[in-house]
Amino acid sequence: MPTFIHGKSTGVFVDAYDLSTYFNSADYASTIDTAEVTSFGSSAKSYITGLNDATLSLSGLYSQDAGGSDVALSTLLGQASSPAVTVVYNTGTIGNRCIVGQAHETSYSISNPVADVSSVSADFNATAGAVTDQVYGIRGGVVLTTGASILYSALGALASVDNAASSAAGSLATLHVTTNSIAGGATTVLVQHSPDNSTWATLITFTAVAAGATVGVSKASTGTVNRYVRVNASTAGSSGSITFNVGFARN
Repeated sequence: MPTFIHGKSTGVFVDAYDLSTYFNSADYASTIDTAEVTSFGSSAKSYITGLNDATLSLSGLYSQDAGGSDVALSTLLGQASSPAVTVVYNTGTIGNRCIVGQAHETSYSISNPVADVSSVSADFNATAGAVTDQVYGIRGGVVLTTGASILYSALGALASVDNAASSAAGSLATLHVTTNSIAGGATTVLVQHSPDNSTWATLITFTAVAAGATVGVSKASTGTVNRYVRVNASTAGSSGSITFNVGFARN
């Protein structure tokens, strides 16, 4: 019997914002360009695959709260740098599927009907990453965090995700620190990998997050990614808590 999920548990993270409570629709589409290579003597057309493209469309409720849908989306529109984006299908469980990547916000609209709630919608277009063209904008992966707030003293290694086999072409991870009250020192978030779920090595090190700061970033790795991956976080802080989401995709 297949296992299905309900859309109500979707999580939406853009840059340093958790926008899950502001949206009620998140639509993702991915395409591959094809180029025709049909030659004389063929009885049917032949094609080769080319560049990948992906789009993300969000729609939901307007809010002018600090960190709300209007502040986040109006700020990101037209930025030269592409924000990290993660959409988690069924939040709260490590290993659940998600999409991760980098994408430019290409449109933002607000609707104010006289007899209904004010709403917003935004479109994002994937863009290639800075490390290698293999790291294209948005693609499927797994979430490595639960999204729960963690006390500074409880940070450490989280549960691992088993891919059943290693992969050879690198990876892309997104980090969204959406709330952070840790004081007294920075917090470091690592993505680690292991061939046997016992011996771990660091695959990706995100730039340390300053005390009290929120961030949204993506970072890539090249080469082999071992069978198991996990998040390991630590802090030099002496009080407070932090809420962060990490999405991870293999190339």
